[in-house]
Parts: sequence; structure tokens; C-alpha cells
Amino acid sequence: MPENPAVESLVSESLVSAAHARLEQMLEDIRRLVEVESPSEDLEAVARGAAEVAALAVERLGAEPETLTIDGVPHLRLRFGADNPKVVLVNHQDTVWPLGTLERKPFTHDDGVLRGPGVFDMLTGVVMSLHAAAILKDAGHSLEGLSILVTGDEEVGSVTSRELLQEEVAGARAAFVMESAAAGAYKIARKGTSNYEVIVHGRAAHAGLEPEKGINAGIALGLLLPEIEALGDPEAGTTVTPTVMSAGTTTNTVPDRAQVIIDGRATTVAEQQRVDRQIRELTSPVEGAVVEVTGSINRPPMERRMADELFAEAQEVAAALGLPQVPGAEVGGASDGNFTAAAGVPTLDGMGAVGDGAHAEHEHTLVEHIAPRTAMLAGLMARRLAD
Repeated sequence: MPENPAVESLVSESLVSAAHARLEQMLEDIRRLVEVESPSEDLEAVARGAAEVAALAVERLGAEPETLTIDGVPHLRLRFGADNPKVVLVNHQDTVWPLGTLERKPFTHDDGVLRGPGVFDMLTGVVMSLHAAAILKDAGHSLEGLSILVTGDEEVGSVTSRELLQEEVAGARAAFVMESAAAGAYKIARKGTSNYEVIVHGRAAHAGLEPEKGINAGIALGLLLPEIEALGDPEAGTTVTPTVMSAGTTTNTVPDRAQVIIDGRATTVAEQQRVDRQIRELTSPVEGAVVEVTGSINRPPMERRMADELFAEAQEVAAALGLPQVPGAEVGGASDGNFTAAAGVPTLDGMGAVGDGAHAEHEHTLVEHIAPRTAMLAGLMARRLAD
């Protein structure tokens, strides 16, 4: 980006001081969101979570987001100014934790560690988005061209929000994805994901009286499993992993159906397409067994080249703020950053919380990183929003 003296004077250690001054309020805001509970499958809970995020936006920024409900799922969009944003902060507030988790895993803040369902993935990132924007606003920087998007179905594949996301980032200068960090690193590349179900149809028969008249779908599927896994290519970074599987209905019946869920990951679109083609060509070595394949490519890969420019800029911002350089990491997990990068928008991911345990019992966020990373986000936003 071309240098702008007014912006460069703003991108200084004063941003770090401003972020630290807001830290106690940020911690309270994180608690508020965690204690709502917003599992993806419960749309009423997701709506309550969206309402709490909207309330925070009003309190911290004096602006009320639009609520866009798509197929029953509420998403929030807070635009400042133009209909064509320059910068989009990509968030989600749905979590993987069912209602009631808070009773056994309450929000806590002990010894610099925050715990609670969704605190790492990714409610801390949502709060950082709002406060980074507030820091710039308080410093007199225009938020013209900023969009803060908070979706409600990322954890279940962004089925209803994908089109909204792609429309929002079209033509943007940057998408900053507020997912949690990878051991403190920004995420500069992600694998694309594909999801399939392989179903084998056989023929039922009595397991004691006439098993020879059956076609055992369980055995047929078992023989296919090594072939399915072999569709991966370790050198190319492609994995094809059979996960959840089942067969049969009763203990004395030859199974007439067996099925397995397949998780596919690849670093390039070409590899995704190869796996997609080859998995659909599967046939059973068991005579009479029929193979059916459902599912498809879900998220394209976030290729490294889409993050390079923003990642280099992040190092410049870190130096201007007097902060350590932030490392970059290439990861196997996917996010909405896959969609923004595939849309041709420069994308930097993993800009949210530092901690560990996404989707796990030990989920936590480290408080010491919240203010510095919020200042980093504010600095990057200032640069990309500048004319």
C-alpha cells in the first residue's frame, strides 16, 4: 500500500497503549458472549448470540449491525459507509458446544487464562474486531469502507453464509479472518476441504440359515477402506481419511448396507478435483455389491500467495508498534478465509485469540496476547482503509 503520512503517524505504539487501556472491557465483553452459548444447530441460541454481539457493537461503536437471516440462520453485517467495503473483518459467533456446557465449563479468568465454551474458537476474535474498530474511531480515523461480518453457521460448513461472505468481500482490499491463531502465528495458508459419504449396498440374508445368499456390505466396505485412504498423496499434502463408519442392522442378518464418512484435505484445487473424480469412480471387489458416493468439495484451499502481501505488511505494522514479528503458519483446518481467498481477495487468517483447544475440553485463551493483537489488527485496518 502507498504510504500515507496521516495513517503512518497513527500506526504507532499509541495503538498498543489504547488496546491495553481497553483490555478489562474486552475481557468483560468476551465473558458476555461466552455466557450466552450459541451452538450452531440450535437456531434460537444462535439468534441470542447474534443479539448479544449486536448489543456490543452498539455499545462499543455506536452503530447497529443489520441482521440478515438466511434459511433461519441469523448473520450480522455492520458496514461503515460505502456498499463496497475496502476491508472486511470475518467472524462467526456460533460454537460447537451444546447448550448446558456452561454449567460444567463456566467462563473463568484465572492466572491470565480465559476458559469457557467458544472462548478460543472464536468469541475472543469477535470482541477483538469490535474493539480494534473502536480504537481507530476514538483516534479520529475514518471507518469508511469497513465491514464487520459475524456469521452464525461457520462451524457447520457456512452453508447459508457462504454467498453472503463472497458478496461482501467482492472487490475488497483485505479480508482479516478473526479465527484463533496457530500457536501464536497468523494463518497464511489453509487446506481445502471435501466431505463425502461412501455407501455400499449389498443384500441381506439370515446369518445362520443362509448367509451364502447374502452380499455382505460390511466386508465390501472394509475392502474399500485402504483404497479410499490411498487416494491421498502425502507429497502433495493431500489426505483422504475414512472417519465415521457403520454397517448392518441386527446381529443375525448379513448387512445389506454399510457406510463411511470421508474427510478430504488438499492444498490445491487440482488435487481436490482429482480426489473428487477418483472417489466417484470407486467400485467394489465384492460381486454384486454396489457403491454409491454422495458429498462434494466444501471449501477451496486458501493458497499461500493470497496471504503474502498482507503477511509482509503485518511485519511492518509490528515493527511500527514496537511488537515482536508475528510468525506465519500453514494449517490443515479450513475457515471462511478459504472462501475469501478463493474470491481473489488478499486474506490474512488466524488473527484472533492465542491459546489452544479449539473444539476440545482444554479450550482456552491467553490474556497477554489480546491487546497486542488487537493493536496489530487496528494498524492493518488503518493501512488498508486509507485512500
